[in-house]
Amino acid sequence: MQIHLFQGSHTPPVQSNVTIVVDVIRAFTVSFYALLQGADRILLMETAEQAIKFRQKNPTFLLAGETNGYPIEGFNFENSPYQIKQQELKGRTLVQKTTNGVRAALNCLDTEHLFVTGFAGAKTTAEYVREEFADRLDPPVINIVASHPTDEDDFACAVYIKSILEGSRDISFLEVINRIRQSEAAEKFFDEKKPEFKREDLLICLEERPSDFVMKVNGTGKIPMIERVIV
Repeated sequence: MQIHLFQGSHTPPVQSNVTIVVDVIRAFTVSFYALLQGADRILLMETAEQAIKFRQKNPTFLLAGETNGYPIEGFNFENSPYQIKQQELKGRTLVQKTTNGVRAALNCLDTEHLFVTGFAGAKTTAEYVREEFADRLDPPVINIVASHPTDEDDFACAVYIKSILEGSRDISFLEVINRIRQSEAAEKFFDEKKPEFKREDLLICLEERPSDFVMKVNGTGKIPMIERVIV
């Protein structure tokens, strides 16, 4: 395998067969729990305005996300896995807009196979990609994109995924958790002056959660969407 690590929401400079976009705090942790709570699919939108206009035409759709970390007026949900875990979403469609994770995924649509994950599904995603593509492609080129442009939370998780793909275990489970917890992105969840950032969200983002699915982006339609792929 040829594995490349990139950081930021821009389009990677290397063409790949497979791309894995990582957003731990909080976008793709929200996506993961939305699917666990029964959501059928998650549509990805570049801007809040696009999401709101789209919901006007589809009033049963639910909006979730943030701008620069903060809730968006008119959205049903914040970018909060804790909030999503409290919802019954069976059969519902979620529309998601976030500053880093969603934008990074939208900028990676030219890859053949695009997956997204937080830490919760990182191990499952890495194992699925390794088993599904390692022998089928010769050799597979895999991009792993840590969507936060500067911080350690997504990058540590990306290194963890790379280590599982390579079978090297260069970074331990506990080291990943510690690097996420100590990241700049995590600091605001311990700041009592910033009640918009719930500590419960961070704790959920630090949990690795075995599941029977991975999150794959279907970019063939007019609007890219995250779908559940059973493993």
